[in-house]
Amino acid sequence: MAYWLCITTEENWKIIKEKKIWGVPEKNKNAISKVRPGDLLLIYMRQRSTGKEVEGPKIVALYEAASEVFRDSSRIFRPPPEMGSETFPLRIKLKPVKIFEKPVDFKGLIPDLKFIKNKRKWAGHLQGKSMREIPEEDFKLIMAV
Repeated sequence: MAYWLCITTEENWKIIKEKKIWGVPEKNKNAISKVRPGDLLLIYMRQRSTGKEVEGPKIVALYEAASEVFRDSSRIFRPPPEMGSETFPLRIKLKPVKIFEKPVDFKGLIPDLKFIKNKRKWAGHLQGKSMREIPEEDFKLIMAV
């Protein structure tokens, strides 16, 4: 079994929750192609600004991969402006395991996460990725919060 951090926006988190689907762009084919049914996926919602307020990044849910990767280009996800008309066509069906009532503050975990080598420039470990595999130790740390 593998553990994954799936990086999304607030808009797409709502779609993931409603449709129980995870999708990534073609450029992230290598990562998603390693996911197997039974793997566990943590949904990481990016930092967002609401006026003068900034909401830090957080982990909002845990899902189990319920299918192999499949291709579907129907427009269900909302791409960020810089991604144009991206449809996130490489997808996996999801089975909900836990939706966190109180999302897990990601920044508070950074000092203890093994996959983040550079603690000061931690965002570089996630930038440009839709998902990344994390060690079991980090998964357990996140779930223990």
